[in-house]
Amino acid sequence: MTDRHNRTCGRPTRSGSPCKIRISGSDVACGTHATEQDKAVAEAHRRGWNEGYKFGSESSASFSKSRIERLEQRIKELEERLDDAKRVYEVDGYQVVDVGGYAYRWRGSKPLEVGDRVLLPENYVSRMKNGPGPTLGVVHKLGTTYRGPLSDIVGRAPATGE
Repeated sequence: MTDRHNRTCGRPTRSGSPCKIRISGSDVACGTHATEQDKAVAEAHRRGWNEGYKFGSESSASFSKSRIERLEQRIKELEERLDDAKRVYEVDGYQVVDVGGYAYRWRGSKPLEVGDRVLLPENYVSRMKNGPGPTLGVVHKLGTTYRGPLSDIVGRAPATGE
């Protein structure tokens, strides 16, 4: 078996001895001794090799992408399950909601729903950003997985004139 990476042409030279020019890849003879058919076969082999390599790379990338998407979906499902197992909807008898990624307690008589506009208590950040007084927020989710102290929602926001 010959080494495909360290081959010589081997075709007879004018003196009759084998050509010692190194060839590589798909070539079957050096540039001096290759026939048109040799060149066509070598080019066809290179083209097939390149197309096969490209197809294999694309196939591998597609498989990897679909596997990543399946794993991400599985992670999302597991996170939702864990969230559902840990989520509480009431604390000390009052409704708990998520507004802008933070948990708040609602002491009103009518329960809040997702999408309700509420007034949040002032804090040092809201005072710098929005000035003094309550800040407007929207209920994104009912319940929370947070277990620390909760601020109370000031009230429902006035209806907009839409």
